[in-house]
Parts: sequence; structure tokens; C-alpha cells
Amino acid sequence: AFLAIFADFISPYDPELIKFDDMLVGPSSAYWFGTDQFGRDILTRLIYGSRTALAIGFIAAFTGATTGLVLGVASAYFGGKTDLILQRFMDVFIAFPVIIMALAIVSVLGTDLGFVILAIAIPFIPDASRIVRSNALALREIPFVDAARALGFTHARIILRHMLPNVMAPYLIIFTAAVGGAILAEAALSFLGLGVNEPTPAWGLMLQGGTEESITGVYWTAVFPGVAITLAVFGFFVLGDALRDVLDPKLRRG
Repeated sequence: AFLAIFADFISPYDPELIKFDDMLVGPSSAYWFGTDQFGRDILTRLIYGSRTALAIGFIAAFTGATTGLVLGVASAYFGGKTDLILQRFMDVFIAFPVIIMALAIVSVLGTDLGFVILAIAIPFIPDASRIVRSNALALREIPFVDAARALGFTHARIILRHMLPNVMAPYLIIFTAAVGGAILAEAALSFLGLGVNEPTPAWGLMLQGGTEESITGVYWTAVFPGVAITLAVFGFFVLGDALRDVLDPKLRRG
């Protein structure tokens, strides 16, 4: 996040600057992480690539987790046929692996940034919906919900004022973990040529070009983007676990 915010001040070069005289130069004092097949500084592109990864990751995770939050609470609150229909839709979505569904959506809609974000966000909806629904089902039976109904509150007010605030803890954990998953999904799509396009700096796109060059022994073009993806995804999953430990009353100590 720090690198993404201050990329303009930290990065040593222009991320799109092509230097044919410096193609595939190994790590050195001039280029700490070496250069790619176009002579572009890999460290600079990694720094700017963090902006792409976090932007797509946060937007896609927020869209998917929030949609799942709303559907999960609505499904638990209304119950009956509404719950049955919504959960059967969730079953259909959850039957498809994340990357397969994302590939299908991008293949049909196109590779524009908005469609890429949508393709990454949709697979997160069923998991978020199911987890939030399980928590909301318990809330629905607590007397304060019955009291709100007895006072004549509208369904929207009961859901927004009384149920949503009480499921925010699992939502925050889901959202944080989804950011890591979204970064990984974006990297996979870009690696397959269905995500971010050149010359935009993106870790998956760098990994794609780097893998081709690594066959000839140029390891740095693939290793450093791979390490960046691994650390970012690992970091967000660890953050999600930490939030769970803090927000889940069953896991609190003393």
C-alpha cells in the first residue's frame, strides 16, 4: 500500500520507458531487479504494478463481498421462498471454480477493466452470502428483531439499522481475504492475456513475459513478479486471520 501511494516519489524510472540498449540486464546497482525484454526497469514496474493490483483487488473484493452481504442478510431475514431461491442461485455460482467463472465472463464480455473487475467480483458473492447468512439467521431469532417488527419498523430499517451492523465482523474478514484472492485472480487473468493489457504495469502481465524469458535462463523477469504476488496475497490472508482473532468473541482472550 505504501509503494502504491508513493510510487511517483519512490520509483527510480518511468514504468513505460523503453531502453533497447538495456534489454534483459540482470540485477545491478543501476537496476536492482534487472530489466525486462523491452529494457524497462522491473523494480519500477513492480512498484507501479502494486497500484493496479490493489485498485482491482479492493474494488472487486468490495463489490463481491458487499453484494454477498446484502443478499445473505436479505435471504436470512425474509426466509421462506426468498431464502430458497437465493440459496439455489448461490449453489449454481459456487459450483464453478473462481478462475473458470472469471475466464468465462471475460471471454464473453471482453477485457475492459470494468469487465475484468466484474469477472473477479462475481465469484466472491456466494461465499460471502453463505457466511453472512449463517450469522444473520441467528440474529433473526434474537428478541430485538421481533421488537423492531412490533414497533412497525420497515424491513429496510430493520435490515440496515439492526441486522447489518451485527454482521460487519464476518464481513470485514471476508472482504480482507477476498482482496488477496482478487489480486491472485487478476494476476491469473493477466497472465493468460485476458486481464490488464500492455503497457500498463501489472504483476500478472510481467509474470507472463518473464516466464517466456526464464526458459533461456533469465530468471529475474519471472521471479520478482512472482514474489510480489505471493507476498501481497499472503499478507492479506494473514490480515484476514488477524481480524478474525480480534473480532470473533470466541477467539478473544481475557
